[in-house]
Amino acid sequence: MIKRLLILYTFCSSLFIKAQYTSVINSNTPGLSESPYSVGSGVYQLESTFFYKNVPYSKIFNETQAYGTNLLFRSSFFLERLEFNLNTTISNHKIGFKNVFISSYNSTNFTRLTLGAKYMLYAPKYDDKSKEMRSWRTRYSFDWKRLIPHVGIYAGGNFGSFLDDFYSKGGISPRVGILLQNEFSDQLNIISNFYYNNIGTNFPEYYYVFTGTYNFSNHWSGFAELEGILEKYQNKFSIGTGLAYLHNENLQFNASVRRNFEGSGFGFTSAFGVSFRLDNHRDKYTELDEFGQKLQKDKPIKYNSGFFTKIFDSLSKLFKKKNKREQKVNLDISRNNASIEVRKEKPRRQRQESLISEISKEDEKQKKKTAKEEKKASKKEEKELKKEAKKKEKEAKRKLKEQLKLEKDLKKVEEELKKEEKENKKPDQ
Repeated sequence: MIKRLLILYTFCSSLFIKAQYTSVINSNTPGLSESPYSVGSGVYQLESTFFYKNVPYSKIFNETQAYGTNLLFRSSFFLERLEFNLNTTISNHKIGFKNVFISSYNSTNFTRLTLGAKYMLYAPKYDDKSKEMRSWRTRYSFDWKRLIPHVGIYAGGNFGSFLDDFYSKGGISPRVGILLQNEFSDQLNIISNFYYNNIGTNFPEYYYVFTGTYNFSNHWSGFAELEGILEKYQNKFSIGTGLAYLHNENLQFNASVRRNFEGSGFGFTSAFGVSFRLDNHRDKYTELDEFGQKLQKDKPIKYNSGFFTKIFDSLSKLFKKKNKREQKVNLDISRNNASIEVRKEKPRRQRQESLISEISKEDEKQKKKTAKEEKKASKKEEKELKKEAKKKEKEAKRKLKEQLKLEKDLKKVEEELKKEEKENKKPDQ
């Protein structure tokens, strides 16, 4: 099922290169980087991560231990390339104070609340080398266009007034960034993010992250990541790795581990996450007739009618459903007191099936036909082998009988010779 969906996604991406929607869930987890792609219109996606962090004392005030959950909600409303997201973290954290004495306190609160939007500015087109049949070198050579990245921009705001005092950097502070993604092959992707965070506060920071993702199969993928946060008073770095498992087109599980370097100390972070989406995406299209022209809606037919007919018609419309396809108009003719019922139905057009569905149906038919032929051939081959085995067994039995018979004849001849020898010896004596 997943393999067919991935094939479908590849086919659709070659037809609609500007579309952001993918038939398989596109999650940012388990890494910390963010792809420039949006989820697509009509998609509501939730990415949740449960984490545990442990870092030793490294300065006067720092977070030494924390566990909690990070929630990222993503959706597109207006444009395919435009995505809105809400990123929040709720954790129970231990803040340590290191001076002459070491002390600490625990707190449970929001440690992050960011509302932002991203838009893909540029998506390069790559050559489809799978259709190249004339040159093996051209088909399997590296496409240098893949060095050109997909480019997206991000803009958002941090709501510091909702956060714990240790994490609050003021009120609402802007956050901007550039999102890049290089697709070197169908298996290998490199994502690069550069952010300028907490702009206008006393604690601005420059943030960067590089993530390499490799798809091992249709279900499993792995990643390696480097993260850096450059602050005014201290720099932080981390390296991480993890795995993601695609359960179906709308559900993904992931796990990761990370080594943190904060000042002179270093610690670790472990995380487990689940990504789920509600897919209500609908492709926008224009219905055309056989000549390629836009179809126009049929205008309702108006009939001349009397005063009472208009009253009855207006009353009947109140009890009719809005989407009813039939309209009935009763015409009263006073001369012969006859009622004529005129019935109008909207023309029903059967929509042609898409190319993808036709291809999948033909593929299914061909597979069934091939499976039947293979089954038939295997049965025939099995019968031939059994027949050949029986024939060989019969031949072996026949040869064995001939050999036994020959041995018996030789024994008889030997006995007769012995008798003759005995008879020849008696007169001599």
